Amino acid sequence: MIKALIIDDEEKSRSSLLKDINKYCKNVDVVAEAENVKSGIAKILKYKPELVFLDVQMPDGTGFDLLEKLHEINFNVIFVSAYDQFAIRAFKFSAIDYLQKPVDPEELVKAVQKMDEKVESKTLNEKLKVLLENKNNFEKIALPSFDGLIFVKVKDIIRCESDRNYSIFYLRNKEKVLVTRTLKEYDEMLSSVNFYRAHHSHLINLAYVKKYIKGEGGSVIMEDGTEVVVARRRKEGLMTLLLN
Repeated sequence: MIKALIIDDEEKSRSSLLKDINKYCKNVDVVAEAENVKSGIAKILKYKPELVFLDVQMPDGTGFDLLEKLHEINFNVIFVSAYDQFAIRAFKFSAIDYLQKPVDPEELVKAVQKMDEKVESKTLNEKLKVLLENKNNFEKIALPSFDGLIFVKVKDIIRCESDRNYSIFYLRNKEKVLVTRTLKEYDEMLSSVNFYRAHHSHLINLAYVKKYIKGEGGSVIMEDGTEVVVARRRKEGLMTLLLN
């Protein structure tokens, strides 16, 4: 059994989640509940859970604040949040699992199944560290590879290239990282931090565009010397961003 704790300021949300856990996740034993950051920390120290379902927004702080106040994080975390675009993007950047309210039982089961797998404490703490670093600005990203997670600074990514169902990240140090996710997923994540989908197969960091070459769509020369073709329909959007 996975010993779990629910931390949420809304009693209705706690009750609903507990009901779903008892019904759909027979391998999870919820040993206690807490309604805010202060009581959440107390319950974590008392019960030493293996898994914490953690709300993002609470009256006396956020779920991020709670994690920062702990000297050691030796449990898995599944965030449970109302629709908060910034928080959701932060979870994606750090490869942290989250559930949106109202919780979908199917998504709950999937998240718990991941938690039931053995996760190295070092990897878990790295993910949480990245999450906390990204709580104000998106500075780091967790990239899933065949060997595990690779953590890189967003500013060190020059470009990303599609490779069917995978993506190749090209970094400033000339390293290439094969990532087990599609380029579409990273387009959605990185477009808010100065990246642009210049072509269906290429996502570029605008900070590293060295030169634009005219043409039907044209092309850009990146700092690493790569020439990236710009799709005709994406030219206007690119020029607007480059000239502003």
